[in-house]
Amino acid sequence: MSYEEVKRNIWSNAVSNYLRTVVGMVVGLVTFRLLYQGLDREQFGFWSLLWSVFGYGILLDFGFGFAAQKRVAELSVKGDWDKLSRVLSSILFCYIGVAGLVVVAVLAGSSHLVALFGVSPKNSEPFRHVLVLFFLGIGLAFPLGIFPEILRGQQRIRLANNLITGAMILRLGFIVLAIERHWSFMAIMVIALVFALAPDLLSAFFALRRMPHVRLRPRLVSTAMLGDTMKFSIFAYLATATNIILGKTDQLVLGATLSVTAVAVYQAGAKVAEVFAQFTRQLQDTLSPAAAHLHATGDRAALRDLLVQSTRWSALLATPLYLLCAFYLTELLRVLTGERVIPRETWLVGQVLLAWYYTSILTHSVSKRIFMMTGHERPLMWLGVGEAAANLALSVALVLSFKSVVCVAIGSLIPTLYFGWVRLWPWVARDVGLSGRRLFQDTVLPSWLASLPMLLLLLGLAAVPGLRPANHWVTLFTHGPAAALAAALGAWAWALTNQDRIGLRRKWNGAVAWGAKRGAWRAV
Repeated sequence: MSYEEVKRNIWSNAVSNYLRTVVGMVVGLVTFRLLYQGLDREQFGFWSLLWSVFGYGILLDFGFGFAAQKRVAELSVKGDWDKLSRVLSSILFCYIGVAGLVVVAVLAGSSHLVALFGVSPKNSEPFRHVLVLFFLGIGLAFPLGIFPEILRGQQRIRLANNLITGAMILRLGFIVLAIERHWSFMAIMVIALVFALAPDLLSAFFALRRMPHVRLRPRLVSTAMLGDTMKFSIFAYLATATNIILGKTDQLVLGATLSVTAVAVYQAGAKVAEVFAQFTRQLQDTLSPAAAHLHATGDRAALRDLLVQSTRWSALLATPLYLLCAFYLTELLRVLTGERVIPRETWLVGQVLLAWYYTSILTHSVSKRIFMMTGHERPLMWLGVGEAAANLALSVALVLSFKSVVCVAIGSLIPTLYFGWVRLWPWVARDVGLSGRRLFQDTVLPSWLASLPMLLLLLGLAAVPGLRPANHWVTLFTHGPAAALAAALGAWAWALTNQDRIGLRRKWNGAVAWGAKRGAWRAV
């Protein structure tokens, strides 16, 4: 696969990432509302608790999912199907063993777990059955989760996303039917589990069909191969664990040092920043398998170009959205919370966390994904551990000293600024053969120049009385499109290269021609 093909895959995969994200947000919101209204409070609470456990399943991954991506990308280039069979068989059956232990433990202690959760006596037995079913489903989902990772290693992220998106839509349809017909709590859980497993099963079919020489057999399990894989996966696992610490410990720090009310104040501000991060990281999520493929081919020039261009496009996508969120944070918080008056602490938390996520997009999101796949996992892990430790220590020290919710957010921002701009940015510059200043001029500065028209428009709208409607919905739906248009025009004029413009025109003309062809076909 040539570098041009790799780049095309990155963009098509990124578009599918955005589609999956948008569909997931809409489906999640509608499903939440349906279940909140259709289940009683105890059922809904138990449902939420079980699915929150599902999210922590990543801690049992041991980094093997990321390792599977890397090994599939590398060994497919070399055509070493025997070695790939041993690697994937070792990971798969390791997963099966871990899942089996978890399921057995839960089955043995299911009654105690239900009692621990404080379930009422009338629901104790039905909920125990639901718990058993849920963990049996999770026991299947855990090893099957390797197959979407294989698709990602094959740079077929678009296919994995399409399968997940289709399953989400079908799940919503069946849950609507279940709520309308008053099906049991158990039936709703079966629906959710079926459509959680379906994309993994379909991924297995498509992934293995692309690799007909790969075999997954217990006899191919190799402890030596598993140990060799762990030399990489343990660093990926520790990097993932440090990311969880960076993203999830602020609430625990606040709960332990201040109060649960402080967590509520923090969470409202954090939610806008989290959505911003989710929308701006879809491109970067496609880079890992591409980097592994290019590393396996030994194309150093392509890897350097991938690092620079991905950082440039990340900045170009994130900068206008960051400015828009920062300017209209009050309106966004009103939409999110339904409150007319937003506490100043919540607003400040939102601003600090927006800056935190924005700077991490520029310095962390591209470099870490590419370096992890190109033999730099060990120093990356130590940087991650250092940042997580500094984040936790500084957050605790600041909140104990000043008794302020905002201090926890500042305790996250400062280490990210240091490790991003002082440690990671010079590393990236050295790797691509540029000075740190020149790298900034080539990647980040164009996005700020392109955002100047939007920035001037936002300042003008804020300065002129009467141009900012009292209704937050009206403000967002009038100012937002105008600002987006200004950002797009600025990007076209000052951030895109001639080659970028030619490529975008070609894609636009192709899309128009495809639409016209479909219209003609329907007319016939």
